[in-house]
Amino acid sequence: MRFLATGLSPLLDHDLQLGVNRLVGADEAGRGCLAGPLVAAAVCLNLGSMSREALEALSGLNDSKRLSPRRRAALVGAVMMYAEQVVIISATSRTIDANGLHRTNISAMARAVRGIAPAPDLALVDGFDLGRDAPPHRRLIKGDATSAAIAAASVIAKETRDRLMRGPAASRYPQYGFDGHVGYITIAHKDAVRAHGPSPLHRLSFRTDAYDDEPSLLE
Repeated sequence: MRFLATGLSPLLDHDLQLGVNRLVGADEAGRGCLAGPLVAAAVCLNLGSMSREALEALSGLNDSKRLSPRRRAALVGAVMMYAEQVVIISATSRTIDANGLHRTNISAMARAVRGIAPAPDLALVDGFDLGRDAPPHRRLIKGDATSAAIAAASVIAKETRDRLMRGPAASRYPQYGFDGHVGYITIAHKDAVRAHGPSPLHRLSFRTDAYDDEPSLLE
């Protein structure tokens, strides 16, 4: 099959020019947070059978951090409608504390890629080599701004995590302001931790002066 550039999006054209049918992109959200889970996603796009309508719907994909919340939300619907498969893996703060952030991140993304069945023709991972025990994959630096498949995973991971933090997490622990910063470090977030102590959602292995008053939590 000949894969032609669409002219709709440089990210889609990048993926089409790889010349594969079933392409997976993997990315994560929440790696740098003080509280909440790390969420990894893998999205499989069947480029060999994708309609023009689908390509147009996905043409706005980009690094999730470059998109407005409204645009991300719209793209989640497009990805869920037109992707062949979507796999989401969530790792809790306690898992991160027990296993370490980097190991948890690599494991979650590898599990997400492994969840795509049957195995894709090619898997692209944003920024990380997942190791020899992971499914076959290719590391792509700044992949969420280069590949539509990785950008799709970026959008899914971030929206999944943000909705969790702004919804159930914020309702359960309103004193921390999760509905605003979704677990990232801000002055208000650190002040809340100093005032109330860490919640069960906080990563106690994260070195921050917010925990200065309770050093035993880091042991």
